[in-house]
Amino acid sequence: MVTLGVQADLFRPDSGPLRERIIPSPAETPWLRDGQLKWYALYTRSRHEKRIKEQLDQRSIESYLPLYEAVHRWKDRRVTVNLPIFPGYLFVRISLPEHRLPVIAVPGVVSLVGALSRPTPIADQEIEALQICSMRGYKMTPHPYLAPGGRVRVRKGPLAELEGVFLRRRGKSRLVLSVKLIARSVAVEVDAADVTPVSAA
Repeated sequence: MVTLGVQADLFRPDSGPLRERIIPSPAETPWLRDGQLKWYALYTRSRHEKRIKEQLDQRSIESYLPLYEAVHRWKDRRVTVNLPIFPGYLFVRISLPEHRLPVIAVPGVVSLVGALSRPTPIADQEIEALQICSMRGYKMTPHPYLAPGGRVRVRKGPLAELEGVFLRRRGKSRLVLSVKLIARSVAVEVDAADVTPVSAA
């Protein structure tokens, strides 16, 4: 099952949901040496997500900021802008505790998300699902958070093996992918004929 960078995660169009990872050299990213890389959510100051992403890239810290296109009306014209799908959040793939400080030190970062003052890792599958959709050009849009329930698995096509919650709205079928830790979801359009209930798979 595969569900939800900087440069480290690339997907080949002919590889299905499996991923090929290109790892920078240890000299470039010393936090890769111990092999304990996990995804964490960063809580940021309002409207600082893109600036923080740029600074993380400059420091060779692997990060992921999912974006979507929105049309804004400015006086007599319309402008298409790229906005964070999860305002106030982006994701980093690091090992803790030794690499917490370089991340927290980035201007605009408020904290690593977790419980009892301890950052909580996010399941790789949740981030991978988002990355697969964005890397393959699927339009993602913010969606009210949905907890697991009525789950389906995509049987074929570019999103094969992804799991999420299936919805029908305004004549369109959507697969809702969620990041549990930050209680946020996105929706991706799918063909209803391509999904099957997880319990029946």
